[in-house]
Amino acid sequence: MQSKKIDISLKIWRQEHPDAQGNFQHYSLSGISTDMSFLEMLDVLNEKLTLEGKEPVAFDHDCREGICGMCGAVVNGQPHGPEPGTTLCQLHMRHFRDGDQLVIEPFRARAFRIEKDLVVDRSSLDKIIQAGGYVSVNTGGAPEANTIPIAQKTAEQAMDAAACIGCGACVAACPNASAMLFVSAKVSQLALLPQGHPERRERALSMVGKMDELGFGNCSNERECEAACPKSISIRHIARLNREFIKAALFSE
Repeated sequence: MQSKKIDISLKIWRQEHPDAQGNFQHYSLSGISTDMSFLEMLDVLNEKLTLEGKEPVAFDHDCREGICGMCGAVVNGQPHGPEPGTTLCQLHMRHFRDGDQLVIEPFRARAFRIEKDLVVDRSSLDKIIQAGGYVSVNTGGAPEANTIPIAQKTAEQAMDAAACIGCGACVAACPNASAMLFVSAKVSQLALLPQGHPERRERALSMVGKMDELGFGNCSNERECEAACPKSISIRHIARLNREFIKAALFSE
C-alpha cells in the first residue's frame, strides 16, 4: 500500500548559540510521507537546507527507538508532540494533516540552557542523579535473583518508576519548570526496593536539595508533567517523594 503524501509548513526556533537572540523561521516541505517519523521529517528538511547552502536545524537525537531520552522538542505547545506516551522520535507524520503548520521550539526552563536551535543542555538532570540517585553495594558476583523476595506489586511499581528515560518533557510541560516527576521516579524506583533502603533518607534530601539549587520550580499539581511524559509516569510517585522527604527531614533533626 502506497503511503500518503502531505505538504506542511514549519515554524522552527533558530538560535545560533546560548547567548544569541533567537527567533522563529518559516520553512515549507512538500511530499512528506506519512510513514516518516518526526525526526525523519527534520532530516528531510536539513537535507533540503544543506543543498540550498543554508545552516541545518540542530536537534537532539540518538537511538530513535524511544529508549535513550535524547530527543525532545515542543510541537504546537506540547513536549514530544500531540500523541500521549510517545517520544518525539516515535511520533509519525500520519498524526498530522495536509496543510498543517507545525510550531517547533526547544524545551524551555531556567535549568535547561538552549545550546543551539532545538538543542538544550539537560545535564542538570544528571547532576540530580549524581546527588543521590544510586545505591552503594559491595563488589563481587551478582546475587541470585530470588535471594531477596519482593512482592510482585512492589516490583511492578518500581519498574514503572524505572521506566523514566530522563528526557525532561515533564520539566518543559510544567508551568513552574519543576523536575518533581523526574526526581520522584528516581527516588521511588530505589525507595521501593530493599537495595535502596540504606540511603533512602539521604537520597531524598540530597536530590530535592540539588533540584532546588539548579533552579527548577516547585510542583503545584498541574499534572501537565504526567500528560507529557512519554513513559506515562504517574504523579503518584510525587506523593511518595513528598513522604520520603518529610520522613527524612524529621529523622535528620
